Amino acid sequence: MAIRTGISLGSNLGNRLANLREARDMLLRLNPTEASFKQSSIYQTDPVGCPPNSPDFYNAVIEIDYIGTPHDLLSSVQGIEWHLGRIPTAERNAPRKIDLDILYFGDTVMDEDVLTLPHPRLTDRRFVLNPLADISPQLILPGDVSTVSEHLRKLDTDEPEPSLIQSMW
Repeated sequence: MAIRTGISLGSNLGNRLANLREARDMLLRLNPTEASFKQSSIYQTDPVGCPPNSPDFYNAVIEIDYIGTPHDLLSSVQGIEWHLGRIPTAERNAPRKIDLDILYFGDTVMDEDVLTLPHPRLTDRRFVLNPLADISPQLILPGDVSTVSEHLRKLDTDEPEPSLIQSMW
């Protein structure tokens, strides 16, 4: 049975738009044939929690159907990052060609060393909430009571508003 799954995409090195498109296309290959998917607009955002002078990010969110376990999806997502040239580094939040995060996996709630669902910082990040609100504003995450749009409206952060880069990509 397919599970609706949200994945955030970010890039702040190289051709950011091309990086997001290639990652999206690879993620869509995980989507069962004929299954629908949703994709947000792409936004330019300030780097959050990154080293000084890090370039701005392009961010988006897609929602796909996925058949498999959360760990299977994590393995696929990490494989896509590696294939697209993400280089492991000890520096936290270093600039990167591609960054993919599983935001939610249906109604799954889990807290493990390698994977926490829903993503633990999802509702604290404008650069995730903004694009997620594009595609699923009324989504209530497992274990939560507020919608994505309510979280975005109540967000208390110093993050500036993201800039719309492209709606259709």
